[in-house]
Amino acid sequence: MELLHAGRDDHALRTAALLRRSHPADKELQLAGLLQDIGRMLRPGDGARHAVLAAEAVRPLLGERVARLVRLQAPAPADGGAGGADRPGEDAEAVATLRQAREAAGASGPDAGVLEDWRPLLELVAAGSCRAGNAIGPLGSPRGPITDVR
Repeated sequence: MELLHAGRDDHALRTAALLRRSHPADKELQLAGLLQDIGRMLRPGDGARHAVLAAEAVRPLLGERVARLVRLQAPAPADGGAGGADRPGEDAEAVATLRQAREAAGASGPDAGVLEDWRPLLELVAAGSCRAGNAIGPLGSPRGPITDVR
């Protein structure tokens, strides 16, 4: 949340709000719209890799699907580098929806709300990702189901 507050991106808020309206059951898709540009805040000026950086940052906390959507939503660079050049596979429709919402959010539209409105959803998806047994926690420590409770 601190990183999102620091970046204060109304475009990302509008993208997430559009996805919330059009795909209310797909919480991971909504968060991918919200988190689409955090790579720019993590390493300003590294535009060619911002989607990859964002995906790497969110994977430990929010899981593989959110990370994959964040990585794939970026348009492919003109030089054919990373970003949207990956093949979306099973999430092809979600990636297309995310890209369309991103474009639609470029035009000023209805109020997208405030960033704090997204905290409960971030916490919900993070908790689900933790229960799913992500191997590495957000601070780089192993996490997953506890098997030895001596």
